[in-house]
Amino acid sequence: MTFHGVRGSTPCHGPDTHRYGGNTSCVSLRVGDESPLILDLGTGVRYLGHQLRTEGRPFVGAALLTHLHWDHVQGLPFFPPVLDAGTRMDIYAPTQDDGRPARVALLDMIKPPMFPVDVSDLPGILDVHTIGDCEFKVGQFSVTSRFIPHIGPTLGYRIEHGGRSVAYLPDHQQPIDGSFDIADAVVNLVEGVDLLIHDSQYTVEEFRHRSDWGHCTGDYALHIARTLNVGTLVMFHHDPSRTDDALDSNLSSWTAGDDDPRVVLAREGMTIAVER
Repeated sequence: MTFHGVRGSTPCHGPDTHRYGGNTSCVSLRVGDESPLILDLGTGVRYLGHQLRTEGRPFVGAALLTHLHWDHVQGLPFFPPVLDAGTRMDIYAPTQDDGRPARVALLDMIKPPMFPVDVSDLPGILDVHTIGDCEFKVGQFSVTSRFIPHIGPTLGYRIEHGGRSVAYLPDHQQPIDGSFDIADAVVNLVEGVDLLIHDSQYTVEEFRHRSDWGHCTGDYALHIARTLNVGTLVMFHHDPSRTDDALDSNLSSWTAGDDDPRVVLAREGMTIAVER
């Protein structure tokens, strides 16, 4: 797993955020020299695209979108391979509450007047697939998708290959009363995974004032990891107002015991081998 964007809500930049990075959600999962599976298309995907172009071959691969909020899709038109005629990317995204197919909902966001050109006019081929609660194959990966609590239709993913597993839940609404109940869909995705990438946007104090904003605390993420026998927990979707020093302080408060999962803070450029 390589992390290309780790922030939530909006990109941020400055001397207080440069160590962990300020780009929004984008992670890639790669086996060998195959094309990576991309998780979300936030602003971090621009940097992944530059790396892929140095390999000297067209990008043919797939992306899994958790939902269509700006911070998870706004990197798509800036992904350099979309300018190459040989690019083909299958994008999987959730069905919308109003019944629109994912392709219509996504591409309606990236066209004039909000963006200078229509994404469909770019040389690369983008095939958008509407999905919900299902199991499917993407190349060599087995994928399970489930709707999880957040604002608007939002999927979490479990990805498996070669006996190893990753769960990706970057936006996850903790129960608004601050309790630690876990939805059945989350249990289904997370139980026993080697690596869990999970929303940890708020401190406990912030959550008291933003309990219905669609996110959760790091304490809740750690509770899920402990309860569901996770190997490594990666705290993700850092609040744009969170400084690097504040993130370091948070990590010290999440230090786990000997029998607990390993806890890591997501950082741009970080690569983690998926293993127990």
